[in-house]
Amino acid sequence: MSKRKQGNVEGEGDDSDVSLVDVDFEFFDPNPTVDYLALKRLAVQLFQGDAEALQLHDLADWVLSQPQVGTTIKCDGKESDPYAFLTVLNLHVYQDRPFAKALVAYILNKSPSNPNTHSALQALLGPAGLQSQNHVGFVFSERLVNMPVQLMPPMYRMLSEELQWATDDNKPFRFSHYLFVSQTYRLSPEDLAELDSGASRSKRHKGSSAPSHSGVQLMHAEDEYIQQFASHTLDYAYSSAEPRNKESFGLDTACRLMLVPAENFPQLIAAIAEAFPAPE
Repeated sequence: MSKRKQGNVEGEGDDSDVSLVDVDFEFFDPNPTVDYLALKRLAVQLFQGDAEALQLHDLADWVLSQPQVGTTIKCDGKESDPYAFLTVLNLHVYQDRPFAKALVAYILNKSPSNPNTHSALQALLGPAGLQSQNHVGFVFSERLVNMPVQLMPPMYRMLSEELQWATDDNKPFRFSHYLFVSQTYRLSPEDLAELDSGASRSKRHKGSSAPSHSGVQLMHAEDEYIQQFASHTLDYAYSSAEPRNKESFGLDTACRLMLVPAENFPQLIAAIAEAFPAPE
């Protein structure tokens, strides 16, 4: 089933050379024939060096086994590689799947540094929690870094509709909570000092003190709004991250876990839609 939408992506050169690139974005159900490798690549982009322990082959198989829930974005037709994925996986009903087991163990191992979050996750995903009727949906959302955030509102709207249709058909997509895992990055000491200095100057003009910036930045703009509706959040480092030093290249990436009660999910979708409307 095609879920077509057309959008414009603006690319900037220097101040005197601003160009507009017209791109046709097409929204499709996950395609088991062609999407497997691209889905795995996006999952590796999210989990980085920790991906090897997370049974991502099963994640790809699982996503592609439920094409009635979830959306991909492509630019060259149904048979082309997807640039973005959004779907939800039931960690309770399918708790024996390799990826579900690996992910639950992974996040429970990461969360003890935040006792409140760990307690909530343990209650939902520990041995007793997995036998309860409070099902947790893992939201797998990842895209190439140059994809515009304005594509996310229609993806979430379609996901909400598909979840309703699935539950109307008595399929296991009724959740008490949604679990998000998304990437963050930390500013370098130089960037952080410059940011704090600018904030201090601004606050002095207003006659108040300036708090120090944490330096943690969100990789995806919509995560700011997801966090607003989360009952618990947790920032954690990759297990396999290499030590950083002055010679290190690339971003200092990490992850943020966000647990959103199901009753907040419609408000979350509405907030993302309001924050990132489609270009006119």
